[in-house]
Amino acid sequence: MSNFILDAHGMLLMKQFQALRPTLDGLAKKAFDLLQQALKEQGIYVTAIEQRIKTEKSLAGKLEVKGAKYKTIDDITDLVGLRVITFYTDDVDKVAVIAKGLFDIDWKESVDKRKLHDLDAFGYNSLHYICRLKQADAVDDTRNPRFELQMRTALQHVWSTMVHDTGYKGEVKIPREYLRQMNRLAGMMELIDDEFSRLRLALTDYQRHTLTLVKSGHLDDVALSRGSFRSYLDLKPFDRLNRRIAAVNQAEIFPVSMMSYLPALESFRLETLGDVQHFIDENSEDAYQLAVSQLAVTKIDILSSSTALQYLCMVYVLKHNGGRDGLKSLYDLVNGENDANGMLADMMFSQAQTLPFMSVEH
Repeated sequence: MSNFILDAHGMLLMKQFQALRPTLDGLAKKAFDLLQQALKEQGIYVTAIEQRIKTEKSLAGKLEVKGAKYKTIDDITDLVGLRVITFYTDDVDKVAVIAKGLFDIDWKESVDKRKLHDLDAFGYNSLHYICRLKQADAVDDTRNPRFELQMRTALQHVWSTMVHDTGYKGEVKIPREYLRQMNRLAGMMELIDDEFSRLRLALTDYQRHTLTLVKSGHLDDVALSRGSFRSYLDLKPFDRLNRRIAAVNQAEIFPVSMMSYLPALESFRLETLGDVQHFIDENSEDAYQLAVSQLAVTKIDILSSSTALQYLCMVYVLKHNGGRDGLKSLYDLVNGENDANGMLADMMFSQAQTLPFMSVEH
């Protein structure tokens, strides 16, 4: 503290801070843990949760300038600070709702800087709550200090950091031309922040609409994608063929993910879920015959739920003159490239030669 000149009152507040430090350490950890757990339980993904306790150097600087403003150390509300950085602007409000349930909020001291609408305020548009732990969570039976919780987006945080680094809010007066440029950039970033939130909302609405179309059977109207294919699998479109194949050896079927087959379906140029359904309808009988030709001479009694889709894909490749190399490419696409894929392709191509669909010109 030798770089700061504190009066007697400032020195008294500093001593109070030093005595309170163990309580502040416990408060910071408790508040952080409560908030982190609550966000996890509510499924809100944030880019960061930060905590800090004001250093003696920082406090001394504050007391040097406006120490007379504070009667006791308890009047300083930011000795402990938490910051939650979200990806989207609407997630700031979700975090705020959680905070209101977790902590007691001092509404007179809290401020929503997003409503100030200053031209250069983008990086400072945090929502600031002054909080206390609820009495049941307090880490000290006699002291329960307030703390500051800041909630802002990642872009706001990046902007604030960059502005601080450039000295934009420092002691040197910035020329008007640079101020104008900074304000233009701030406006652009604020627009980007808002548009990301709007885009997420639009995509969420699209996903809901897609799910509705899938459930209602309007498959021709749904583009094939990772999300739509996952929703389509909820309809269990391969179950009937799986049961037929499993009946050959009275086999049990155990569930596995079928998402690894999506690249194969896309390579077949299937563009909608309707195309996938037609693919199933057109190839199911031949896929069953190919499965029987392989499984009937074995004692395999456990099959994965991807069995039907696997045979459907193999039949499609063979019907479209993919031959042995096409089968190997299919295995490489689904399972990853390895030496065993070539042997599997040779075996399957050989077994398929005797089946009727192989003698039909496609």
